[in-house]
Amino acid sequence: MTLEEIAKKMCAKGKGILAADESTGTIAKRFKSINVENTEKNRLVFRQTLFSSEAMKNYIGGVILFDETIKQKTTLGPSVPELISKNNAIPGIKVDKGAKPLAGSPEETVTEGLDGLRERLKEYYELGARFTKWRAVYKIGDKFPSSQSIKSNAHALARYAALVQESKMVPIVEPEVLMDGFHDIDKCYQVTTDVLNECYNELAAHKVDLKGTVLKPNMIIPGSESKKKSTPEEIAKKTLDCLKKNVPKEVPGIAFLSGGQSEIEASKNLNEINKINDTNFLITFSYGRGLQASALKAFGKDQNNQNNIQKAFDHRAKMNGLSSKGEWSENLEKEAAA
Repeated sequence: MTLEEIAKKMCAKGKGILAADESTGTIAKRFKSINVENTEKNRLVFRQTLFSSEAMKNYIGGVILFDETIKQKTTLGPSVPELISKNNAIPGIKVDKGAKPLAGSPEETVTEGLDGLRERLKEYYELGARFTKWRAVYKIGDKFPSSQSIKSNAHALARYAALVQESKMVPIVEPEVLMDGFHDIDKCYQVTTDVLNECYNELAAHKVDLKGTVLKPNMIIPGSESKKKSTPEEIAKKTLDCLKKNVPKEVPGIAFLSGGQSEIEASKNLNEINKINDTNFLITFSYGRGLQASALKAFGKDQNNQNNIQKAFDHRAKMNGLSSKGEWSENLEKEAAA
């Protein structure tokens, strides 16, 4: 498959991307919340239960893995990437080394991981990965994000994307404007505009073929502490407007992060965006908690009850699959809960 074909398959109509690339530290927090010990075996069992579910065949186009997971063999026989491929989804890998304090503006971060990346990409390709992910993080405050933060992270994202395409994989470009803060929806719109513009300037400078990329942005939403709440319709309108004005038409797919939204909010907002989507972009999801929260609760209740864990995951994947076509409704949620 060409890079463009891979990107389109990851974001195919009715399908999206499962972000299962939590670091060992992050999944430790998730497991602690359900009183499950954070061992390599438990991490594997939870993830392979999701990867072998029915939803994988119908609603998941790609899975983002963590370094540990892509190297694991499942208890079912095949390796993790083989299990994902067998279920007609594409295995991918998070390659950044995390957000570190930005020299000169230590309250902000820059994402690291470029050192030795070319060699790591070669190994990941041999393990079965066909796409990658790199996340840059921007926080909104009185003085933030600074132009230094916007420029430094865009430059790193572009260098990463160029190396990934050289390695015959699709880069997911993830510039996340965090929803933490007291800002309103218009401030989020303005900052996301600045961030996207700088990212695409740098991607062009680094000769990245946009047809072989996927964008993973935040939605345009008010800060989590904002007194001014927005309706899903307003979020959809402003998000789509921001994308149309700032994302080049060559980009085939846009897969949103859930970024602290609840499972239902993430589905509802994605649905509203797709109801008014009059672009050629394949607009879908790349959710972690937005797909896994209910399955994680089921895992906490009984780690051996594979049916219940998969049932919870299948439902959320189906709901988001419908949202990626603008066909989701609250009634469908209620019917499933009944």
